[in-house]
Order: sequence, then C-alpha cells, then structure tokens
Amino acid sequence: MSQTMSHAEESGPAPPPAQNDFIRQIVDEDLAAGKNHGRVATRFPPEPNGYLHIGHAKSICLNFGVAVEHGGTCNLRFDDTNPAKEDVEYVDAIKEDVAWLGFKWDALFFASDYFEKLYQFAVELIRHDKAYVDSLTADEIRSYRGTLTEPGKDSPYRRRPIEESLDLFARMRAGEFPDGALVLRAKIDMASPNMNMRDPTLYRIRRATHHRTGDAWCIYPMYDYAHPLSDALEHITHSLCTLEFEDHRPLYDWCVENLITMTGDRPQQIEFARLNLNYTVMSKRKLLQLVQQGHVSGWDDPRMPTISGLRRRGYTPESVRDFCARIGVAKKENVIDVAQLEHSVRDDLNRRAPRVMAVLRPLKVIVTNYPEGQVEYVDVTNNPEDASAGKRQVPFSRELYIEQDDFREDPPKKFFRLSPGREVRLRSAYFVTCTNVVKDERGEIVELHCTYDPATRGGDSPDGRRVKATLHWVSVAHALPIEVRLYDRLFSVEDPERNRDDAGAFVDFLNPQSLEVIPRCWAEPSVGTAAVPDRFQFERLGYFCVDPDSKPGALVFNRTVSLRDAWAKIEQRG
Repeated sequence: MSQTMSHAEESGPAPPPAQNDFIRQIVDEDLAAGKNHGRVATRFPPEPNGYLHIGHAKSICLNFGVAVEHGGTCNLRFDDTNPAKEDVEYVDAIKEDVAWLGFKWDALFFASDYFEKLYQFAVELIRHDKAYVDSLTADEIRSYRGTLTEPGKDSPYRRRPIEESLDLFARMRAGEFPDGALVLRAKIDMASPNMNMRDPTLYRIRRATHHRTGDAWCIYPMYDYAHPLSDALEHITHSLCTLEFEDHRPLYDWCVENLITMTGDRPQQIEFARLNLNYTVMSKRKLLQLVQQGHVSGWDDPRMPTISGLRRRGYTPESVRDFCARIGVAKKENVIDVAQLEHSVRDDLNRRAPRVMAVLRPLKVIVTNYPEGQVEYVDVTNNPEDASAGKRQVPFSRELYIEQDDFREDPPKKFFRLSPGREVRLRSAYFVTCTNVVKDERGEIVELHCTYDPATRGGDSPDGRRVKATLHWVSVAHALPIEVRLYDRLFSVEDPERNRDDAGAFVDFLNPQSLEVIPRCWAEPSVGTAAVPDRFQFERLGYFCVDPDSKPGALVFNRTVSLRDAWAKIEQRG
C-alpha cells in the first residue's frame, strides 16, 4: 500500500534538538577549557542479561546525542562480566534496538575483549600492595564490612604477603579452587564512610560458560572494576550513568588512578536521574519475571516497556527520541507520566500515519434506496495533516458495516450519532437516515435500514443542511477480515512497586484489561497490502500497526495508542 509508513522511511535520526541540560553544560565547559584535548567520547554499556527498555532509550539518546552534538564518538560496549545471566540473544536484541532508534556506534566492544588486560591490571594492583586474595566466606566478608554507622574491620588476610596473593590469584585463574572459595579484593579503607570503598571485591570465582569466551575463564571481574578500566582503555572522556552509581564514583576513580600503567586522559563519571514511568516497572529482573511467569507473551509483548515491545506495539523511533528530548536530563529522581510517552507517539503518527477505515464491532446497515449490485468509489483523504499523502478510492455499496457504538435505539442526551429517524454523514460518502431497526429472536439489534440522499455525495449537502456526526464505515462486500488486539497499560495503578517489602507483589497490580483480542474485525480493502511495520490511524479509533503474527490473508493489528488519553478521564472520575 503506497501510503504506509515503511521502516526504510524512518531510518536515521533527525538532527538532535538543541539541549541545555547540566551534562551538556559540563561537556561544553570541558571543551572550552581544552580538557581531553578537545575530544568528546561517550559509550553506551548495557549488560546483555535482558532486553533494553524505555529507560535505556533515554541513556542511548543521551550518550549518542552528546557525542553527535559535539562531533565526538560513542561506542557500544557490552558489560559481559556475569556469564551466568548473559546470552547472545540479548546481545543481538540490544544491537537491533540501538540501530532501530537511529544511532550508529563508532566502535563495538565487549568487556570480555579486555579480560586478559583486566587480569594483568589486577596482578599489577597486587604487586603494588593495593589488592589481596581473601579467604573469608561471603558471609564473613559481609560481617567484616560493618554498617552505615559502624566502620568495618580488616580481614585477617588483608596482610597476606604479596607473593602469596599473586600465587593464589594465578591458581584461581587456573581453576584450582571451587566457586566462592577465594576472592580478590582492593585494599582501600575499611573505615571509609562509603561502603563501596571498604575493600571491594574485584574478582570472584564463577564457573559458567561465557557466550563469547566459552570456558576459557573461571574467574570474572566485578562490574565496578571492569567498567572504569574499560572506559579508560577506550579513552572515554565522559562516562554517563544513572544516579545509583553516584556512590560508586570514588571506586571508579580509584581504579583508574591506581593503575599506573594506564596513560592518557582520565574518564570522568557523571550521574543523571534514571527514567521512572508511572504504571510501569523498569527492573530487568521484574520484567524477566513477567516473561517467565507467563503474564506477558515475551520480551516484545506490546504491553512491555521494552524497546522491542514498543516497536511491536507501533511506536516509531522518532516518537521515542522525541519523548526522551521532552523529558530532558535531571539530577534528581522523579516519576514521568506515561501519558507523555503516549503523547509523543500520537503527535508523530498524527502527522505521518495514513488514515483508513476499519470497524471493530460491526453492525450491518442496509441502504434500502441504494441500487442493488451497484458499487461506486469515493475519494478519501489519506492524511489531512499531510497534503502530499494524496487520496485513495474506497468502495461504497448497499450493505455497510458501522460500529455498534455508533447507534443507539434510545439515544441519551448529547448522543449525536445514528438513531431512529436521525440523519448522519458517512465519511466522504453520503448522508443517511435510519428508518428501521431489525432485531433477532432475543431482541438483539442485528441490522439497520437506512436511506441515503444521492445529492450529498462526498459528504456535503447542496441545500446547506448540517448533521452533527460523521461515522466511519466499510462496504460489506469489500471488507477485509482482520484481527485486532487492543493493548492498554500493563498495570492498573500508578506505582505497581508500592509494596517495597514484597518484591513480587507488583504482579498483584496487573491490569486485567490490558489486552483485548477481537478476532474478526473488518477493514477497507486498501489495507490488504499492508505489512510489518506499517502503521495507520483507524479513523475515530486510534493508531494501529501490523503485528508480526500476521500471515497472508490474515492480518493482525495492534493498537498503539488511542486517539485520546482515556486514562485521564478515568483518573478524573476516580
């Protein structure tokens, strides 16, 4: 179908909008001061232990955006230091998500690329008496660490001779010890008010097959050790991360500063507030729970806040980037109304999505004075927001489908749609008047009889009379059967994680009306050539996209978003 939005048409991001957040101000000041030799280098470093979500999209837009705006570089680096939870499936999905958002990484790295270097750096720390092998159990290490109000105490192995730690560390790598028997710890300050500086673990023994290195390693570096050194190895200038890593910054700096073989500019860690959305959970662990427990169909379920879920639901990369630009970058945590995300996609699709007519819950209308067997084609505007979109021809005939909700036998006050004796406009076609209501033996309305005014072709009356409602419709003889899936918010409360004492309680707030499947709806025939990921506005109903479950002759459409924010009315009533 020529009017559909294709994936090719949306590739490549538009020039980023002007930003003036505190991170960009820091970068501008660094450039003005000649810091980092005038370079700007950022990175997006996800762990491949799940699918990316809308919160990651904010980080992607920030890291890549800062690099693009300053003529710099941005790497994609996978933090693959925890093989038990990581998989190549997640690696591939993350690459696809970043590319779909419209960004191109300057270089692709994995933390596992640096395993040998990280090991040698650790050896260097031991040799300079800045790290030691500890034989305490995990429980003992926790008890020695102290509390937020009490200092920790030194491990009895903290003064282990350097040569002994070197020997044990080499034997850890060789696989001589069972998992958890020994760890390598940094020698910093057990009395530090920052718990992260109380001799943090740098390496642990973990026998797990790695998705890239296989079984070559049985010891793996901790994130707080691997991350800053990976940044330094890649000559990153600005390491942008979320606020939960603020207390980890002293350890980040310590790792970089205490490896004397590292040369060049030192990376700077800067923290920003992560994205929190109402009616949403953003924890990858909880999203995985939703998948594993069957509450959703998978990571790409259109109700999920994952990028793949948003993509399948019909969101455009432009709308996601627009949303991230609108909410900006803050220093303090806050909760963003998911309606802002919905507004961004409505705004984008309103300008670009072609309009078509579809009937979800059909009620047959027979235009009794229209000639039997006659078919004519009426011109319908594809998108009133885009004159270049042109028009299409839609078949009109004696028998039509309209929405059940567009008729009331006994209409309430201010109901202006079809009812007995009332005249309405059929979109781009004719004025019709209801003359008779046909019911079955149970008293259910099964058919309406109407008459049409031939002089109103195109939807206007030559005598100037006006009607108060315009209805969409589909010709019965030409209607295309489709399946429609009506998606809504996955949770019924603003804060599904309100019960912080019970980590699993969030599933109690799942919205039972988050998905309604209507197996047999009807659409105008022009929709028949649509394919994934084509998006449309079903007139008066909302924005819809073709789902990958579609097959030839059996199209499935997902509702991306309604035309208006129905939840705003619900909350006002509540």
